[in-house]
Amino acid sequence: MSAPIHISSKEQFSSLLTTSKFVVADFYADWCGPCKQIAPAYEQLASQLSRPNRITFTKVNVDQQQEIARAYGVTAMPTFIVFQQGRPISTVRGADPKALSDAVRKLASEASKEDSGDASGDLSGGNGWIGAAAPKGYSDITDQHEPKGVELLNRDSDFGTAKTLFESSKPSALSERGKAKEGAPVDWVESDTDEQLMLFVPFQSTLKVHSLQITSCVSASEDDEDAPMRPKTVQLYTNRSHVLGFDEADGIPPVQTVTIQPEDWDAKTATAKVDLRFVKFQNVTSLVVFFVDGDGDSEKLRVDRIRIFGEAGEKREMGKLEKIGDEPGE
Repeated sequence: MSAPIHISSKEQFSSLLTTSKFVVADFYADWCGPCKQIAPAYEQLASQLSRPNRITFTKVNVDQQQEIARAYGVTAMPTFIVFQQGRPISTVRGADPKALSDAVRKLASEASKEDSGDASGDLSGGNGWIGAAAPKGYSDITDQHEPKGVELLNRDSDFGTAKTLFESSKPSALSERGKAKEGAPVDWVESDTDEQLMLFVPFQSTLKVHSLQITSCVSASEDDEDAPMRPKTVQLYTNRSHVLGFDEADGIPPVQTVTIQPEDWDAKTATAKVDLRFVKFQNVTSLVVFFVDGDGDSEKLRVDRIRIFGEAGEKREMGKLEKIGDEPGE
């Protein structure tokens, strides 16, 4: 039997998003009648389905925790948001016990399937694969990128596009037997004329970017001279209004240059964690990721996925809070 955890700070909420696989958040207000109506049903779900470090139920008072409410665009109460590995995957607005129960029991079923059947050792999930654990205190904020504005220079058109890098699915190359299934669509990108790639990522809101995860599922065969390489040197630029040209980048000092060592790549998930100088990535509206070279002599570079971790800022003003449903006795 577990009661919902009442959130007392942004840091506490961020920690729970990191340490618990699933988090259910009830955004409520003391003055909200519908919030009071559905509270017993929510507490019953919490007592039945809470599991340590797997499914955690929380209550967020929007008047006391306005920063958290703004971060997730909560403007009406009650609002229930379900998180998986720190990312919001479903939202229920209003005092609708059936919709809330359906959403919560669906995630409980998903958690049970993972416990009984997934022994792969990676962090695959139904919504948002990541190649390594999220850094403590921070969330996967990859979904904050603006898909229509993403650009990728020097990609080989026989492979994926810029949007491929942000797909929520597990890379096909990490499926059984370590290679993509025959006939499956290509879900990675490779460079074209040389080993360099230039990626421009605009965001929907201002972010604090803590770190990146880069996945590159290259061939393990040393005899294949034409096999693409994993990235080695990566230069990062912030708050540019457009993608940088390769010559343009040569004349602009990067905010940070990172060298990925061979031992940084996880053997099971082909993923390297790239820690950033957090103080230099506090108010980020766009990110340019310049893959300068690779770890080898090939003229091709391969990247399967990119994940971004940190804190999401405001998407819009909180505005006037409102309640959803009829206030009893009014």
